[in-house]
Amino acid sequence: MEWKLMEGDYVPDGQGRLTALSGAEEVLARVLYRLTARRGALPFLPELGSRLYQLGRERPSARQALAVQYVAEALREEPDLSVRAVELDQDGAVGQLTVWLEWQGEEFTVRTAV
Repeated sequence: MEWKLMEGDYVPDGQGRLTALSGAEEVLARVLYRLTARRGALPFLPELGSRLYQLGRERPSARQALAVQYVAEALREEPDLSVRAVELDQDGAVGQLTVWLEWQGEEFTVRTAV
């Protein structure tokens, strides 16, 4: 079970507890966390997260292929989840990553800045 986060804070449910996520919302929360967390930042979970933060160090021509690789690495341990496509829009130093996913027959899109 995952707890709902908004702007880095847990979201209360109005009854003194935290808002729990389930089903597709829970999967999307984990996906977003795995894509935005820096791989290797947690000493006891060194495989958690992605290397997407390193894209800015690479040649612009190599970034799309590396984005696909880094997304696949980050989401490898998500059961029943498949990555359908990854697109990196580059505008100078800031990029927008879009990932199309499928989970239990449902299709989702996740977008994040890189």
